[in-house]
Amino acid sequence: MSTTTARSIRSRKWWAMWGLMAVSAVGFAVGSIPPYLTGDAADAPLPLNPDVALHYLSLMVHAVPGGLALALGPMQFVNRLRVRRPTLHRVVGRVYMISVVIASIAAAVNAAITISGFAVQVAFFILVMAWLHTLAMAYRSIRRGEVQLHRIWMIRNYALTFAAVTLRVYLLLGLQLSPSAGFEAIYTAAVWASILGNVLVAEYFIVQRMLAPLARRQQRRDAPPVSTPV
Repeated sequence: MSTTTARSIRSRKWWAMWGLMAVSAVGFAVGSIPPYLTGDAADAPLPLNPDVALHYLSLMVHAVPGGLALALGPMQFVNRLRVRRPTLHRVVGRVYMISVVIASIAAAVNAAITISGFAVQVAFFILVMAWLHTLAMAYRSIRRGEVQLHRIWMIRNYALTFAAVTLRVYLLLGLQLSPSAGFEAIYTAAVWASILGNVLVAEYFIVQRMLAPLARRQQRRDAPPVSTPV
């Protein structure tokens, strides 16, 4: 297989994965935000804490910017956009960053008042801290001009953002495959699986698609020149 063919196959695979991610993200954002725009707590898709009057409002403050970040995220990984429209890339990045900050603060509030149990609380608090940390590292690295490191941290950050999608996927699968386990148990397992699974996929993607090619190029540069017989 020629180098050109191999690159073409890798490119098609990347676009296929990107397309699936983008469609899933936008579809979930479009479907999840409207219930929080009606102003009616009865429309909330998640169980509300009856002792907290503003629980629905805090969910709305999380869902709207969180859905926006989810939908905008895939645009940040398109090389052509970064190269040809750098201003647009920066504007989208700033909107994404602000959305994640607002959504994460609201998520921390929701984690504190959720009625889904202690295990879910712990998972969501870990998610919030990791969400903010990876965003801060991405911002810090781009301010220093470390573009490659910025991309790595953004992959990690968006993997956590995309946990909103995989959580629902795992939840639906669990309810279909093992309904006798009960909603609470399946929901708890889905929350943890979405976070841990996305982190593992992100790290694999970083190593295999970004770091490994860089290491190979570095090895070729450091390799001594091959002497030819006279």
